Amino acid sequence: MNTYIGSAANYLDRLSKVLSGLDLQQIDQAIAIIANAWQNERQIITLGNGGSSLTALHYINDWNKSIYLATGKPFRGRSLIDNIGLIMAYANDVSFQDVFVEQLKNILQPRDLVIAISGSGNSENVIRAVNYANEQDAITLGICGYNGGKLKQITQHYLWVNVNDMQLSEDIHSIFGHIVMQKLCGYF
Repeated sequence: MNTYIGSAANYLDRLSKVLSGLDLQQIDQAIAIIANAWQNERQIITLGNGGSSLTALHYINDWNKSIYLATGKPFRGRSLIDNIGLIMAYANDVSFQDVFVEQLKNILQPRDLVIAISGSGNSENVIRAVNYANEQDAITLGICGYNGGKLKQITQHYLWVNVNDMQLSEDIHSIFGHIVMQKLCGYF
């Protein structure tokens, strides 16, 4: 007997339950924060570790290209994970815990939007970057899962996926990026 039968149905059932329990008002508020930064020509800076780093990069990939092509209005997005040489230089010369905050010191302007993504909400380099952004009068939006961790507590705004499963959390974080793109492109 194949023990993998029903695996997809089980996963998709759990994902469906998480989706149905999302706070849609929280999602709409997060979209409005991003739209406001874009409309006011602020930088929108993303960061994260592991799978969340790829989500951070995916957001900027989709948003920079698609929103500009759909609207003609530049989207000033950048991700702090797309220059591996710079990340490794800061990790080696300063510390891995400071790879994001050191980059922010060079580029962050008041009222820019910093979007920090962390499944657990407890990644030290993410927390340090958010603390710095808050001190510099930036706007901070945390995208987190599990119990939200420190990230949920220190960001000015957050989108929290209340699930103790990294993959389901990351799935929702990715879906959020697609919702933002389609909304700002005017698809709905």
